[in-house]
Amino acid sequence: MTLEHPAERGGNQPGFFARFAERASNFTSSPAFFALCILMVGVVIGVHIAKVPVTWMLLAGESMTAVTLLLLALLKNSERRAEHAVQQKLNAIAAALLEAHEGKSGPARDALRTVIGVEEQT
Repeated sequence: MTLEHPAERGGNQPGFFARFAERASNFTSSPAFFALCILMVGVVIGVHIAKVPVTWMLLAGESMTAVTLLLLALLKNSERRAEHAVQQKLNAIAAALLEAHEGKSGPARDALRTVIGVEEQT
């Protein structure tokens, strides 16, 4: 376990959790996930309307809470990676603009070329 920024862990290739978080982020932005959420909310409402035993009501509510907590962790990871990629691009653009303004060509142009595809690396 580490407290490093998600994009700074493990080199150029994303690890298992990063790939999983990215897939989860893609799935949670899909219509299928929205339909699943509507179904889960419908089940919770149905459980309360049917006045089933309290144990089932607690199970339905706690299941929704667990899903919410897991999604929060996965989506925050994806958000931090995207934020890091955007910041790298902004830094490279700023450095390239500074070099262009000063009338010289240097490492900023190479860095700018490198960060253009940084989302695939992080």
